[in-house]
Amino acid sequence: MVHIWNDPSEVPADFGPSVVTFGNFDGVHRGHQQVLSQLIRVARLNHARAVAITFDPHPAQVHRPESAPELIMGLEDKLVALSELGLDAVLVMKYSLELASLTPEEFVADVLVGSLKASHVVIGHDARFGRNNSGDLETMQDLGRKLGFEVLVISEFGSEGFPLHGEGHGEGHSEAHDGDDGKDRRCSSTWVREALREGDVATAAAVLGRSHRMRGEVVHGAARGRDLGFPTANLASEASGYIPADGIYAGWLVDQAGTRWPAAISVGSNPTFDGVSRQVEAHVIDRPEEAVEDFDLYGQTVVVEFVARLRGMVAYRGPEALVDQMRLDVVQAHNILYAR
Repeated sequence: MVHIWNDPSEVPADFGPSVVTFGNFDGVHRGHQQVLSQLIRVARLNHARAVAITFDPHPAQVHRPESAPELIMGLEDKLVALSELGLDAVLVMKYSLELASLTPEEFVADVLVGSLKASHVVIGHDARFGRNNSGDLETMQDLGRKLGFEVLVISEFGSEGFPLHGEGHGEGHSEAHDGDDGKDRRCSSTWVREALREGDVATAAAVLGRSHRMRGEVVHGAARGRDLGFPTANLASEASGYIPADGIYAGWLVDQAGTRWPAAISVGSNPTFDGVSRQVEAHVIDRPEEAVEDFDLYGQTVVVEFVARLRGMVAYRGPEALVDQMRLDVVQAHNILYAR
């Protein structure tokens, strides 16, 4: 069982010793997974607890909300992904200007040592923490000597052993790694966002280590899909998770009971009908015709997983042409999903 705490005060007084790391972990991608798997290994070797600290909301949403990145996943899905890695506990710290005002020593002494009884702290070479990001690796090493914990420096997963290729550079710890062609990159949240922005869910999945997903409540839409013979589950506008580029995708819908349904997923504004707002709609395929009307997901919170992009969003000359294309989309989605 993974312990989830929402404040350092919730950590039991007798908890520890622990091996700790901290970060935003947006996407919990393969770079994060590599760091956390090593953290868990160190914890097991030292008979300690493996703990990750994350922050909610994302610090950028507090400091520069006008330019904060769109999150890859919501907090619920982040906690699910972290829990699946084998951690003993996750501490979710409410990020605020008050928390940001803590000096590096206050953060480490109060949270890492005081609450979590850290025997080891795992960080990256370019880690920054504390007021005005004034703490760095050297600061952490000094505090380790002073407060009695060991600092382990671990690099995130990248082209060393995982040769993904992409243009440009990622964020911070995610800079391009020198390779033969200069295009190898370390896994990063920035790379995932770039891929999703282009509708490249295959590359996003390669960096994430799993298909990208959104989570939200199924709400009533304009019912155009049902009228055309392709009823859809429409995600509420408040759904969590990065919305990929407009287009049609093959994927899966996971209902509230945990059943996985194959689906053709539409992202866009329904240009054939002069739509304006972007919507995410999943049409579950391969259901017996007699069961279609009984398939009611309204009010359920579902997960939509994006496996492959079939095509971009196109405005057709009328409903008939659109229906013909949708039939082709369903066949293509079926072939892709069941070929895996």
